[in-house]
Amino acid sequence: MQPAETQPEPIGRERITGPGDGRYPFLTAEQRLVKMFQDFDDPAQEWRRLIAELAGTFFLVLVAAGGPMMNRAFSGSVGRAAAVVAPGLMVMGIILAMGKVSGAHLNPAVSMAFALRSDFPWRRVPSYVAAQLAGAALAAWFLQALIHVSSRYGSTYPAPGRTGVDAMLLEAVLTLGLVSIVLGTASGAQQVGLFGALGVGSYVALAGLWASPLAGASMNPARTFGPDLVSIHFASYWAYLVGPLAGAVLAVGLAFVLRGPGGGRTGSLSAQGTLFPRIRRPTKD
Repeated sequence: MQPAETQPEPIGRERITGPGDGRYPFLTAEQRLVKMFQDFDDPAQEWRRLIAELAGTFFLVLVAAGGPMMNRAFSGSVGRAAAVVAPGLMVMGIILAMGKVSGAHLNPAVSMAFALRSDFPWRRVPSYVAAQLAGAALAAWFLQALIHVSSRYGSTYPAPGRTGVDAMLLEAVLTLGLVSIVLGTASGAQQVGLFGALGVGSYVALAGLWASPLAGASMNPARTFGPDLVSIHFASYWAYLVGPLAGAVLAVGLAFVLRGPGGGRTGSLSAQGTLFPRIRRPTKD
């Protein structure tokens, strides 16, 4: 028997080695680069989503903590209304700019809620949370170094005469509303689009307008963690960790009552990003 003939490798192409070897045996260097940026299902591309979460949380905390810190440095320059509306507008912009990359969680409570709904893999939650906390800490450090005001002034804490329990209860209720809107818009695959941006951004601003005097209306463990870490002041942080996480769990329960279990295609695409999604085409009979 004569040995089977082998196909010659195309000229000008190189063989890919690694995870994609079986799927794309021969690609030009240019095609290989395009595939690297398109193949979001490849675990090796997770860094793109993590950078989006880090950058998005950085800009969120830059605005949320920057308002009161600027007001401290330049007395009367930033009013309370502006300080609480600005984060809502920033969230709106981040969702529109980065939602298709990472889902624009920007919040450990949101990542946990998506995972509880089976819209997001639990194995990816720790890295998302780490990126969010890192982005928040970097923003607080940058503000403190630039403005020369302690990042403690940019954190959230109970009002004088109020306890950590008061703050925790309010944060739980506020986060229940926030995560309910996130999950609700995600169920229609709108978390990465205009409706999700408007809904979530508007809620952040409105919650801050009426609730910030009592507890700061953080609704986000990362938002409070960054300034607390840089100022090394964690006296009330427990309230801003327990409250939002409890509110997220309640929101998942409410979503189950209203819409049943998660794990569907639209919710998963919203939670994980939809840039270059793989769409299964119907098979022919």
